[in-house]
Amino acid sequence: MSIEDYGGGQAVGADVLVVTTNDVPGFQVQQVIGEVFGLTVRSRHLGSQIGAGLKSMIGGELKGLTKTLVETRNQAMERLIEQARSRGANAVLMFRFDVTDAADVGTEVCAYGTAVVLTRV
Repeated sequence: MSIEDYGGGQAVGADVLVVTTNDVPGFQVQQVIGEVFGLTVRSRHLGSQIGAGLKSMIGGELKGLTKTLVETRNQAMERLIEQARSRGANAVLMFRFDVTDAADVGTEVCAYGTAVVLTRV
């Protein structure tokens, strides 16, 4: 796997800008649409659990689990962007992730933020 496989983020020129900041230099918030989120829950499969258990005895990165978490976060972010776009937003401010265990059977990842309409100043 290359370093790109372990990252997330947006494609250059995306139609919905997603940032972790409260504002964007050079832009003004014209309309606040409200909270948007993207949610996904991934179950843990037996193979990854066994591999993680063995790896924990000798140490090191759990690459299979890392890849799964990156894919899960990217899916949650894609769903957030879809929701923002469908509500008429061209940006999401104050973007965050929340990751929790879901009843000991999987991992819940929620991407959330504030959907807005930005214009250049």
